[in-house]
Amino acid sequence: MAEHPAYPVGLRLTGRRVVVIGGGQVAQRRLPALIAAGADIVLVSPSATPSVEAMADTGEITWHRRVYEDGDLADAWYALIASSDTAANERASAEAERHRVWCVRSDDASRATAWTPATGRSEGVTVAVLTGGAPDPRRTAAVRDAVVEGLRDGTLVAPHHRTRTPGVALVGGGPGDPDLITVRGRRLLAEADVVIADRLGPRDLLDELPPHVEVIDAAKIPYGRFMAQEAINNALIEHAKAGKAVVRLKGGDPYVFGRGMEELQALADAGIPCTVVPGISSSISVPGAAGIPVTHRGVAHEFTVVSGHVAPDDARSLVDWEALARLTGTLVILMGVDKIGAIARTLIAHGKNPDTPVALVQEGTTAAQRRVDATLATVGETVTTQDVRPPAVIVIGDVVAVGPALPTT
Repeated sequence: MAEHPAYPVGLRLTGRRVVVIGGGQVAQRRLPALIAAGADIVLVSPSATPSVEAMADTGEITWHRRVYEDGDLADAWYALIASSDTAANERASAEAERHRVWCVRSDDASRATAWTPATGRSEGVTVAVLTGGAPDPRRTAAVRDAVVEGLRDGTLVAPHHRTRTPGVALVGGGPGDPDLITVRGRRLLAEADVVIADRLGPRDLLDELPPHVEVIDAAKIPYGRFMAQEAINNALIEHAKAGKAVVRLKGGDPYVFGRGMEELQALADAGIPCTVVPGISSSISVPGAAGIPVTHRGVAHEFTVVSGHVAPDDARSLVDWEALARLTGTLVILMGVDKIGAIARTLIAHGKNPDTPVALVQEGTTAAQRRVDATLATVGETVTTQDVRPPAVIVIGDVVAVGPALPTT
């Protein structure tokens, strides 16, 4: 006769005693979810991994540093048996059976009264997967991953049926590679009715949006066409007030030279709720993609990110270039391609070594990525002769020479 399938159920363990036997890798994986469930957790084990020990040190669990003893499962609602002592596991399992405590066994699932499903979470939804008959961990994990990934990136559509609150999400799209947007950012993008997109955001993701989604181009092309900031603010407000889910898709991080706070302030003044989703800043990710660490042991203990869109001698500049020239760490300049010659001369004039290595990384993380190397003395000329164009991240400092030699284009 075929074995009956397991009955799936969600346990509400808040404040209820849960006993874990064994403090090894299985416990390390399972304990965080039990802690998140609010369980009163007792660990019985003579030893534990450093991570499990840290949970005890911070008071998240109670740790009895000894082997299992009969009676340890008294008053427990749930037990996880995961020690390397087979005989102790058998005794604990028998005690659980006597006291009618649901019991998971990591060493022998066939002798357990409960199985742990493969679980994942996305936007308040918990996905739990069990296979019929005997557990098949690899298959359940694969199904779990497929469902969770689909919910996160919007390929598995599960619309909200409750009335949505109109609002705007300022989403940092990362440096350009569509795979580098955050999970939350991609999910919000998949749920949007209107997307107001920057030129430097992950443009490839726009092609994946359903046909009904309105895409508004908010590109700011250097010395070319652009959508004024006031017009962007007005569009965000107008569409949000119309009850639509609006995503402002920005390159990098909304608050790193992204005018994100200006947009949030405009929305706040209009009484519109706004969610800010941080993004991976190009100031770190683009150098990394080109083989340049912004810090490195024994080379650079700090890095400074500077906007280069205003020349050093411009009255509008807020940058203390003299102070920057004295720093020994890494200097990362964004939006500075056309001003790098003047910036380099200013740094040299204030004492920066002319031989300091410089790298210019154009279209970082995209298929068109290109790296051009120079020195502080030659970078102004190099930009012209090598036809370096925005967007490009400029890295100044000894970290440029740390990594293995890479092609310059």
